[in-house]
Amino acid sequence: MGQKITLKLIIMKLLYNMIRLILIILFTSISFKSFADKNMMIGSLGKAEEVNRTIKVIMYDNYYEPNSFNIKSGETIKFEVVNAGELVHEFNIANAMMHKKHQPEMEKMVENEILLANSIDKKKMKKMSKIDKSMGHSHSNSVLLEPNEKGDIVWKFENAMNIEIACNVPGHYQIGMIAKVDIE
Repeated sequence: MGQKITLKLIIMKLLYNMIRLILIILFTSISFKSFADKNMMIGSLGKAEEVNRTIKVIMYDNYYEPNSFNIKSGETIKFEVVNAGELVHEFNIANAMMHKKHQPEMEKMVENEILLANSIDKKKMKKMSKIDKSMGHSHSNSVLLEPNEKGDIVWKFENAMNIEIACNVPGHYQIGMIAKVDIE
């Protein structure tokens, strides 16, 4: 009789610990998923035929004009971007975590002499991108421009939150080349 009670207690403790473990795993995965999804929600590449409006953006040395954007949720915006500065600049739609993740790629482009202060070695960029795709800087949410260059991005702000527009050329983000994006 004593052995049956002991065996029941062991089985009950095992079941209790298994349920606790399952609940911990379930709670952790749900919490992480919602955190990751919330931070990755930046919208997507838009279609030219769905553009609701066009915003002209001028990049000067270390600031954007305008320096903030009011966008309605679900709106598709065409950004016409001009680099009026004397340095290479980037117009990148992302969140702070994504910008921080992208910055080492930009540093690598400087180290490989692809990204120079006032120019981009596009031949070297193309060659290096065959070895390391991040050296190609081919992101749908970003344009990297030399002085006096123009570029466009069509972006749909669907399910987008915590967005900022920033330049990730080494040192530029750190000194504040960031534009605020308010999504209504």
